[in-house]
Amino acid sequence: MNKRGQGLSLTTIIVAAIALIVLVILVMIFTGRIGIFKSGIDSAAQDDLVRMRLNYGSCRPGTGAENSFLSDLGSAGEDEAMKDSYRTDFNRLVGECKASSEVDCASPCIWNAG
Repeated sequence: MNKRGQGLSLTTIIVAAIALIVLVILVMIFTGRIGIFKSGIDSAAQDDLVRMRLNYGSCRPGTGAENSFLSDLGSAGEDEAMKDSYRTDFNRLVGECKASSEVDCASPCIWNAG
């Protein structure tokens, strides 16, 4: 009688290899690739802010309001309805600031005499 040791089945080896590949991909995503994704989102939010700045008047939203807008857009992720809501709210603030005179221009708006 020829006795052989019990080995791992081919299915077990294949499943282990696939699990290892998935683990490596997850590590790559969570260590470096998330930063690239976030920078792409931040860039898109900056583009929105630049477009909105074209509508600024002498009384305009302050830096705090702009940073809050950028943060809100970043936190919305892929939710376009939420992003549109944030854009509408910020555009409303831009309009309120723009309609103010130097005397009426108050927080969160600032006067830009330049």
